Amino acid sequence: MLRSGFTTGAASAAGALASLLLLQGEKKEIIEFSALDNTPLSIPIKDVHLTEYGAKAEVIKDSGDDPDITNGVSIFTEVRLVDYTDKIIFKAGDGIGVVTKKGLSLDVGEPAINPGPRKLIKSVISPFVKKNVGVEIIISIPDGENLAKKTLNPTLGIVGGLSVIGTTGVLRPMSEEGFKNALLPQIDVAKAAGFNTIVFVPGKIGERIAVSYGLPSEAIVETSNFIGFMLDSARKKHISSVLLFGHLGKISKVAAGVFHTHNRVGDARMETIAAHGAAEGLSKADVNRILNANTTEEAISVLDAENLTKQVCDRIAKKASERAERYVFNELKIGTVLITLKGRLIGMDENANTIMEEIKSHD
Repeated sequence: MLRSGFTTGAASAAGALASLLLLQGEKKEIIEFSALDNTPLSIPIKDVHLTEYGAKAEVIKDSGDDPDITNGVSIFTEVRLVDYTDKIIFKAGDGIGVVTKKGLSLDVGEPAINPGPRKLIKSVISPFVKKNVGVEIIISIPDGENLAKKTLNPTLGIVGGLSVIGTTGVLRPMSEEGFKNALLPQIDVAKAAGFNTIVFVPGKIGERIAVSYGLPSEAIVETSNFIGFMLDSARKKHISSVLLFGHLGKISKVAAGVFHTHNRVGDARMETIAAHGAAEGLSKADVNRILNANTTEEAISVLDAENLTKQVCDRIAKKASERAERYVFNELKIGTVLITLKGRLIGMDENANTIMEEIKSHD
């Protein structure tokens, strides 16, 4: 068994609560709380002390057995009480990046403290915040600017340091073989629930959006980046049909024949979108805009401006299904649905229509 750790978001949440409690006269060496998936966390506080404007805590990041670049790094969280009534304000300290380009889950100018960590920090400190008091949360990772060079942050337009990330607060080890084996039981559970037609989503965001479109959660299987492995496993387990339901950024890779979708293994997003856009009549200038786009959301905005999003994304969905069926020797029927980060459905093929109806009508 590989040992789990905690995310930078969870470290910041622990530091925020330790700082807030010190301002209220209580010094804690360990902070205990529940992650967003209800996993209990117990995080040691290396140091917490008063500052000129509030209190500041230091937490040493423990990534468990995950090869995370922030493992062992000091994460500082300062809390300041202010006159913003009932508001929690997040600010970037030393080594935390700032968003400079559109297309991410945060607005331009915002500190790169992702929605998951913000939600976790708010849930952890809110019970201890007095009424009519505002709180500023300032997160710092002193070596963050150097560490960020080893991430995708420069490409994504996050300038000045790292992002504070994490979906739940728990950092589970990413050993590839172990991760793959952990994903497999989902197929068995779906079959046991009576589903021989299932939905593949890359992650939690896709799962949430799929449910919002009426697809039953019991039929949904997370693939992470291992779409090819999971398709082949579904074939071996005699699943009849699979609906690929995910963000254009992930599924466009499948349309290009890339079945391990981690960015360091294979990436053909912009080239795929640009090629299918050109086939639908997109101008040379707009093709180049897509090829130079920072994110797929930015590429979608180019298609939107020319009213070509549906045509192009339907083509990509059809190609993804064809490539996926070929990958499993045509032993599965596969359909594809493409969505944006905000859940907008932007493309699907005929197989997807049929498969969605099959799943929704399941009794």
